[in-house]
Amino acid sequence: MSTARPEPGQAWWRGAVIYQIYPRSFSDSNGDGIGDLPGITAHLDHIASLGVDGIWLSPFFTSPMKDFGYDVSDYVGVDPIFGTLADFDAMLARAHALGLKVIIDQVYSHTSDQHDWFCESRRDSTNPKADWYVWADAKPEGSPPSNWQSVFGGPAWTWDARRGQYYMHNFLKEQPQLNVRNPEVQDALLAVARFWLDRGVDGFRCDALNFAMHDPALTDNPPVLTPGKRTRPFDFQHHLYNQSHADILPFLTRLRRVADSYDGDRFLVAEVGGERADEEMKLYTQGTDRLQSAYGFLYLYASGLTPRLVEQGPAMWPGTPGEGWPSWTFSNHDAPRAVSRWADDRDSKAYAGMALLLLMCLRGNVFLYQGEELGLPQADVPFDRLVDPEAIANWPETLGRDGARTPIPWKTDNGFSGFSESEPWLPVDPRHEALTVEAQEQDPSSTLHLARDMVALRKAHPALRTGSMAVVTATDSLLVFERTEAGESLLCVFNLGHDHVAWSPPPGYTALQSVNGPAPGSGGLPPMAGLVLARMAG
Repeated sequence: MSTARPEPGQAWWRGAVIYQIYPRSFSDSNGDGIGDLPGITAHLDHIASLGVDGIWLSPFFTSPMKDFGYDVSDYVGVDPIFGTLADFDAMLARAHALGLKVIIDQVYSHTSDQHDWFCESRRDSTNPKADWYVWADAKPEGSPPSNWQSVFGGPAWTWDARRGQYYMHNFLKEQPQLNVRNPEVQDALLAVARFWLDRGVDGFRCDALNFAMHDPALTDNPPVLTPGKRTRPFDFQHHLYNQSHADILPFLTRLRRVADSYDGDRFLVAEVGGERADEEMKLYTQGTDRLQSAYGFLYLYASGLTPRLVEQGPAMWPGTPGEGWPSWTFSNHDAPRAVSRWADDRDSKAYAGMALLLLMCLRGNVFLYQGEELGLPQADVPFDRLVDPEAIANWPETLGRDGARTPIPWKTDNGFSGFSESEPWLPVDPRHEALTVEAQEQDPSSTLHLARDMVALRKAHPALRTGSMAVVTATDSLLVFERTEAGESLLCVFNLGHDHVAWSPPPGYTALQSVNGPAPGSGGLPPMAGLVLARMAG
């Protein structure tokens, strides 16, 4: 296990590798087919063995699970399917004992329609929480107040006869939009943050943060006029007015002030997607009084991994004074797994190894999604087992999210791969049964062992963890970039294409790490090769 830690005086999160846990699918301790907090605790040693700095837990809060926890009905309660607050505290204590930081999701843009706040708000227009959500009158002919569309399909407005008004929801109709512009709502959300910080969590990943506030004039969004295939009404608009209002920024300052009132470099990272994400990520992390980092979507939905795609990262985050710090991931609970998106009929194990090395060489924080250390491909979930509302609504035009959320395979047990003693909430893909943690532990050439080596490489070299990044070459296939820090200079070289490319190391460099690399004297790089070379002293 790697024990490398940040340099003295450097925040733990800068350049950190953080392992994302999707609790429903990690490990089931009580045999109900759904992962839970005790299941996470039981496998924290596996995560610690990777050498990562911390974990991020997707929601485990009380919820009717219409959007699998992102529809929160109690921000300070643990849903019984995941356990209890005592189970959370035990998990947190064990993680900290293993040297792992713990960050958790905070969903500030919306709640469940079963949250007590909304139940009161919808009662009438004069109750104490009447203005805690976004309500608006119908247009004279009864249509919604604006043309805004929801992410999951259909108008972003639902009529409520109790109040005789529409309420706004950027996602499911069961996820009403909070009026975060209201100071009382902000105070309530910051009280939630304090509850979890008081329990000892090390930070938050703020979900869908750019959806937190909208244009109060409810101005219609303009249409997208460029041609292209669109599977959702949401995609037909430029989202200028239903999200991303400048009033979000003062709220972030309030949140940062709360986090900074606690010891230990509490870490705040924003999830920011959409057509203006580059601009918004910079705004949300600018200076020292907003969030420290933003979770970039550059790679998450990309259909192919190319040198020119990678080149966009350092162009977006060049390291200018006052700039925030990026966070990158290739896969997560919302996007199809990277190996399946990018391998393109090539050897998936070889591709997984190359992708891991590249991810660990990028400038910024790394979020490693559960199963990525095993090289898991996107699972095939048949239609009759789909549970994701987006996948069901758009099938078969989109892959949906279920295929990235299937259970982690722990053991080769001819059952449910050690995830549960019962039929899991999503099926185990037969291809995953050969990629269990148990099987890969016994194979020194496995992706799991390689993942440990890649994390250790990053942590051993300040140039990879926190250094600058400059792209040297970015052709159709060949990617070469330099990472430098405190006198250390590393050259990172990748063949992302399908064919052999001519390349030879410059004089004065020696190899530190090779994945799928060339045989000595071969005079080039085979497909899916990755190299990290260090400039020799003198």
